[in-house]
Amino acid sequence: MSGDFSDYRGVWVFLEAKDGRIAPVSLELLGAGRRLADKRKTELAGVLIGDGVTALAGTAFEYGADTVYAYDAPIYKHYRTETYMKALFACIEKYKPEIVLFGATSTGKDLASAVATDLPTGLTADTTILDVEEDTGLLLASRPAFGGNIMATILCKKYRPQMATVRPKVMKSLAPEPGRQGKLIPEAIPLREEDVRTKVLDIVRSTAPRVRIDEADVIVAGGKGLGSAAGFQLLHQLAGVLGAAVGASRDVVEAGWIGHHHQVGQTGVTVTPKIYFAIGISGAIQHIVGMQNSGLIIAINKDPAAPIFQSCHYGIVGDAFEIVPLMIEQFKKALGKEDVQHA
Repeated sequence: MSGDFSDYRGVWVFLEAKDGRIAPVSLELLGAGRRLADKRKTELAGVLIGDGVTALAGTAFEYGADTVYAYDAPIYKHYRTETYMKALFACIEKYKPEIVLFGATSTGKDLASAVATDLPTGLTADTTILDVEEDTGLLLASRPAFGGNIMATILCKKYRPQMATVRPKVMKSLAPEPGRQGKLIPEAIPLREEDVRTKVLDIVRSTAPRVRIDEADVIVAGGKGLGSAAGFQLLHQLAGVLGAAVGASRDVVEAGWIGHHHQVGQTGVTVTPKIYFAIGISGAIQHIVGMQNSGLIIAINKDPAAPIFQSCHYGIVGDAFEIVPLMIEQFKKALGKEDVQHA
């Protein structure tokens, strides 16, 4: 496929539905998609696939969608690559969107790659910046590359639709507009349960405790500058006083100093806390893209040339093992927690 793409119009978002609601990342993508669609002077559409999902179309309209295509049937009750891929593939073939966006969740990444393979077309994974050329409709999908050392902008010049996955909390959703209306288009394909190769026998939800740094209002994150795993005890003490979560850079996770669930960055979790402490973190691009939308970023590093100082609101040049204990002491006084025990 190459050449004339005049039949391809519109920006689409795959609306991931779970537990009776649209996933937050899909609402964020409707915000990004609305901007792209307005720039191209075209419509923004969402695609819902599931059992009982038609009722969620109103939410999509309130968050910016003009049209919602809904595949609503019991066969879509649980996500399976085969069923969802066939539905979305058929919808794309029928209506020919110019751009299709997915959340970079386990479902979104699996579905996007399957659809891109069968179309076939290109797919940019883990995009952090989206833009579109107003005249040509060429999607400019940017993401960190070469270990997070540079930003690369990926283009798909010869195929349509152009597709990208975007990580949660990278984009901003629009403020919902209650009562906003749009066009709901029910869709269906001839798909029988006996023709599907995979069966869902049971859903077992994990009961193991996990660090949910993506939900924290305050994060105290550390990097290689802390010297060793023992250095993280200082961060746990500060986090205990502030009621914060503990985060980490990729290199310390790979070194085994702390678990992967604490990792912030392109290969970890994207976070948007009110306050983010970056302690002993140099500031590689792959880490910055995971926390750059934090409300307030405070960096502590011995190296005055550390890149992190280009991305923070307040920077302290100095030894974390001298500065953090002073911070703990002052926060205890300010918060009336002089008796708080070290974590």
